[in-house]
Amino acid sequence: MVDKKQYIIRLAEDRDIRQVAEIDQEAFSEEQLFRSYGSYHREIHNPLARYIVACTEEEHEPNVNKQTISEIPWYKRLFTYDHHNEQTRNEQYILGFAGLWIMPDEGHITALGVRSNHRRSGIGERLLISLIDLATQLNIKTISLEVRASNEAAQPLYRKYGFQAIGRRPRYYSQTGEDALLMSTNTITSAPFQARFQQLKEAHQRRWKECSVTV
Repeated sequence: MVDKKQYIIRLAEDRDIRQVAEIDQEAFSEEQLFRSYGSYHREIHNPLARYIVACTEEEHEPNVNKQTISEIPWYKRLFTYDHHNEQTRNEQYILGFAGLWIMPDEGHITALGVRSNHRRSGIGERLLISLIDLATQLNIKTISLEVRASNEAAQPLYRKYGFQAIGRRPRYYSQTGEDALLMSTNTITSAPFQARFQQLKEAHQRRWKECSVTV
């Protein structure tokens, strides 16, 4: 488990995409929307979306099989150079990520995932806090999301931050046929919501004392 003081929250960058896709495959193997490197690249650069990552402050050398890369035919490397160059340079280790789509007066959380060996460390909650902060800065009124009906770990966290079940999407997850709960907040810019939100935010900071947030 990472030291709880040694990670930051920041906006996602191109160098993060490979690791974000890894976390996506691990956390959302039965429901992922954006499997490919190119899809995440488009999402990160989408002006109507915001993607954030929780990452270690120190850079590390990715574990890349350079021999395998060198064996790729030269004509294929012409089309894959940028991607492999992205992999071979030093990068920060991504612990988790989250995404928010921006619509008129509403934000929609598209994903919130943490590596399995770094869960229960307050990272997922801090990512959710940062998304709510971002939405507030953008004058978004409400935030919605879908969550598996059976996901009893995530639902209490969302309820803690003011999300309420407002509907059900039958067989939303096509691979398993499971229903999704549609959850939404009340107006996040209202005084009652912000008062409660600030209390929760301060409590999280006292408990986990993460390093810094730059979004």
